[in-house]
Amino acid sequence: MQPIDLVFWDWNGTLLDDVNYSLGCLNGLLAQYGYPQRYSLEAYREIFGFPIEEYYRRVGFDFHRDPYPVLAQSYMDRYNAGVEECAPTSCAASTLEALRSLGKRQVILSASRRDYLIEQASQRGLKGYFSELLGLSDIYGVSKIQLGLDFLAESGVDPARCLMIGDTDHDAQVAAALGAKCVLFTGGHQSRPRLESVCDTVIDRLDQLPDLLG
Repeated sequence: MQPIDLVFWDWNGTLLDDVNYSLGCLNGLLAQYGYPQRYSLEAYREIFGFPIEEYYRRVGFDFHRDPYPVLAQSYMDRYNAGVEECAPTSCAASTLEALRSLGKRQVILSASRRDYLIEQASQRGLKGYFSELLGLSDIYGVSKIQLGLDFLAESGVDPARCLMIGDTDHDAQVAAALGAKCVLFTGGHQSRPRLESVCDTVIDRLDQLPDLLG
């Protein structure tokens, strides 16, 4: 891999281990609004994706009956009520420290709302590893591509010397749009086959990264 100066990190499902919790929130939302279907972890990893509105359609929500903004707010209320119990992903802190020791600049690039992102990273003692925490201004999880493009334009960093690390096919799309390299992590919100279909480098543990970048 070409030398990397800057690492873009996804947050949810990559650095924050919230997959099982998110699945519980989804099934709870389905129950709250009277839908009969429930999803296993395996099924969830096959349907989750971005934009979130399209994912909700795949889940089976009827937007004529329950408008997407209402569902999105209900989900976030449910998610925020217990997300403090979600721990960082295994080896997250040690991997961030290892990359810092290699001289890599690190930035969070997330489709989460920015104030939630800052709070969650701070609560877990991880905020100090990042020079920037880039998040959206709303809860609708459309895309983070423009955030990354704006950052690169302002910072002057060569995208060819950047790496995007995430857990979904959207992270691969973001990397391609930015002109960055990509590594995807199997411990998150999508299955390994889905990740392998869009990215050549797929890892099972975050602590595999330093060897890739060293």
